[in-house]
Amino acid sequence: MLIKTLADVRSSDRNIQHNGWDSSRLLLASDGMGFSFHITTLKAGGSWTFHYQHHVEAVFVISGTGTLDDLATGERHDLAPGTLYALNDHDRHTLTATTELVTACVFNPPVTGAEVHDATGAYGPPPALAS
Repeated sequence: MLIKTLADVRSSDRNIQHNGWDSSRLLLASDGMGFSFHITTLKAGGSWTFHYQHHVEAVFVISGTGTLDDLATGERHDLAPGTLYALNDHDRHTLTATTELVTACVFNPPVTGAEVHDATGAYGPPPALAS
């Protein structure tokens, strides 16, 4: 059984801060669950383009408002507490935080915690897929 607290993770190397957002990674690949679980906070007024080419992600909005733009279709979706979106097709997207957005995110395959976004907004392939 694994027990973690958000406060503990936020004061550890599992809390990643970058370009107007922070991600508290409660579960990582090393935890052996087959997925990673993060609480991510995005600063009000920020906008980020992501394209997870090697991962699928589900995101649940806990608090705040914003928009999600599907860059393949041009569709815009409003985000508010209680909204879930799933990037099930490696969807390239732009996320804009109207207010501070707090989300719960699940990645499959799980991230290791050492990933950084490349120029396309993606993480590289997980170690098992990179070889």
